[in-house]
Amino acid sequence: MNNPKLIDAHTHVQFVAYKDDRDEVIKRSLDAGIWMVNVGTQKDTSLEAIKLAEKYSQGVYATVGLHPVHTDKSFHDKAELGEGGTEFTSKGEVFDYEEYKKLALNPKVVAIGECGLDYYHSAEYRKKQEKVFIEQIELAYEVKKPLMIHCRKAFDDLLNVLRDNRHKLQTVPGIIHFFSGDLKQATMLLDMGFYFTFGGVVTFTRDYDEIIKTVPINRLLLETDAPYVTPAPFRGQRNEPVYVAEVAKKIGEIKNIDFEEVSHHTIENARSVFGI
Repeated sequence: MNNPKLIDAHTHVQFVAYKDDRDEVIKRSLDAGIWMVNVGTQKDTSLEAIKLAEKYSQGVYATVGLHPVHTDKSFHDKAELGEGGTEFTSKGEVFDYEEYKKLALNPKVVAIGECGLDYYHSAEYRKKQEKVFIEQIELAYEVKKPLMIHCRKAFDDLLNVLRDNRHKLQTVPGIIHFFSGDLKQATMLLDMGFYFTFGGVVTFTRDYDEIIKTVPINRLLLETDAPYVTPAPFRGQRNEPVYVAEVAKKIGEIKNIDFEEVSHHTIENARSVFGI
């Protein structure tokens, strides 16, 4: 089995933004030695992530979960999708535990999520978001897989939920995707055993430098969150996993370490979290 050069720990190549060239996008990535984890956000995108992973003998994996904004029937997103995104409206999906469990047991599924809390888009659905998040924590506990957590403008409540359910977290509890909290919150999550991903935004703003310097390299992973948040120098184009190399370069620059060290540690971290 070939070893990767980098791993994009959070991407969405199963999304409609790639409907015309999905296989080419994946081939570009794998040819460059970049593996990927396609993250589910609803039942349909979770299933599509699995189908995509099953097409490849190595290098393509999936997560299954219900994103907090998709618990909100009124959620409608256009502008936030950015380059390559497409307009969509949430159906206000109910988390069907048994259906998601069936998906989660697939050997190509490496985490539960994208789950968590999002008060930026859907603050009025806080109670429902919390209920669905706890159900996914319970699923992760049952199937013994880590969490892929989304959190925006809700870190204090997220920490409270995680503390209350700490006995259900794995030894390696999971990843805080695209961390946007403060240093104190980052320290608390580190103490709980969580890992962190950062993506293309770090290539065009310095807002995350202090956090990245603080989080140990043995707790960092790379992501693109493609098709969103395309890194420099590709701003204005649709994002894709091969661009995760730009994130690795910037992480190395911020932490004053070379590209090879970033590659080595982030791959080992991905293996530790996902068991791949």
